[in-house]
Amino acid sequence: MDTTGERAGGWLDRSRTVAEPGFSRWMVPPAALCIHLCIGQAYAFSVFNLPMSKLVGITDSAPDDWKLTGLGWIFSIAILFLGIAAAFGGGWLDRVGPRKAMVASACCFGGGFIVSALGVYLHQLWIIYLGYGVLGGIGLGLGYISPVKTLITWFPDRPGMATGMAIMGFGGGAFIASPLSVYLMKLFSTPEHIGVAETFLVLGIVYFVFMLIGAVIVRVPPEGWRPAGWTPPAAQDAMVTTSNVHLDDALKTPQFWLLWGVLCLNVTAGIGVLGQASAMSQEMFPGRISPAAAAGFVGLLSIFNMLGRFFWASTSDYIGRKTTYAIFFALGVVLYAAVPWTGQTGSVFLFVLFYGIILSMYGGGFATIPAYLRDVFGVRYVGAIHGRLLTAWSVAGVLGPVLVNYIRQYQIDSGVAKADAYTVTMYIMAGLLVIGLLLNLMMRPVNARFHMKTEPAVA
Repeated sequence: MDTTGERAGGWLDRSRTVAEPGFSRWMVPPAALCIHLCIGQAYAFSVFNLPMSKLVGITDSAPDDWKLTGLGWIFSIAILFLGIAAAFGGGWLDRVGPRKAMVASACCFGGGFIVSALGVYLHQLWIIYLGYGVLGGIGLGLGYISPVKTLITWFPDRPGMATGMAIMGFGGGAFIASPLSVYLMKLFSTPEHIGVAETFLVLGIVYFVFMLIGAVIVRVPPEGWRPAGWTPPAAQDAMVTTSNVHLDDALKTPQFWLLWGVLCLNVTAGIGVLGQASAMSQEMFPGRISPAAAAGFVGLLSIFNMLGRFFWASTSDYIGRKTTYAIFFALGVVLYAAVPWTGQTGSVFLFVLFYGIILSMYGGGFATIPAYLRDVFGVRYVGAIHGRLLTAWSVAGVLGPVLVNYIRQYQIDSGVAKADAYTVTMYIMAGLLVIGLLLNLMMRPVNARFHMKTEPAVA
């Protein structure tokens, strides 16, 4: 006789997520969006930094208030644990299936907010590091990778489009989170109190519920399932394999490390300039771009980032992943090198246009890489391999901002005007993209000796 615990465990079990006849595969992208729109809140966490620096002083920072430097570590810790969770949780995800991973992600991400609410209430920053940073970061990592393989197996005919739809949500989550967070803080605030703790509590509950909805909806296809009327095409692209490479063997191939470098360099350049977008726009065009306009510019870049994830990933289904990344790097070299020129000529329009295209390729790199991995290593372990590859994001998340911030400051300390302080930085970023282009050009099919001799079930 089944107990309640067994029934609950059964609901989470991989076998209980196998789709029944008549299930529409188009229900899976919304399930993935439920997860990615929630965890995309990470891009908007900075809206809490200034209010949390005034929890005691209310209108201004008091001696007992937290410093912005300390608060900045919350996001950094979360991104660090995103990479760790994605790297070490990928194999577990392959074993247990997407539903259990999504529920774990919802518990960690929602729970991270609730623990952080306690940290704000007790005014203990280390609790917030533990809550949003560690626990929430684990939720970010598990949530980010959990829908990827499922989408690829449901859409073997359009893997780029499928992953692009989901990962687009991660880029767009800040659009919901930022105004919602500001609204909730205003709703709960009083003359003697900033409503950060209450906002964290509400967000934790709301995100948990919506992520749980995604876990309820998600399904995996039955073994051997294919879209109606679709047959695997004859191999026209040498980079696309019909075989599978085991996770452990994938890490032994040069292709994995080439793609690790490709992702790391693309993200390093993009995340570096993304963090300085507001300051760069105001300093390169002094007196012409106000702080309010700069904030609008950053919001516009988020749109480019979000739409680029869908556009470039979908385009890669037609032109190939290697070609898509070649465009990222070749066009990126030109645009990064040209951004200082837009400041010298005073063209705000070209500055915004070039920056927007750069950010679209930054987002497109994230959305295209799962399909690239599927082409190279097969579908069986793509979720786990993708998780390991995301350690490149963790490295780039440190490397990019450090390069941009320190080189800029060095230029200013050396007497260079602020308007010109980004020239060397952008040239260095362009140089990194040249290296990325070379790594991408070196990509070749995986040696057949790494292919699995006995193919397990794909679903």
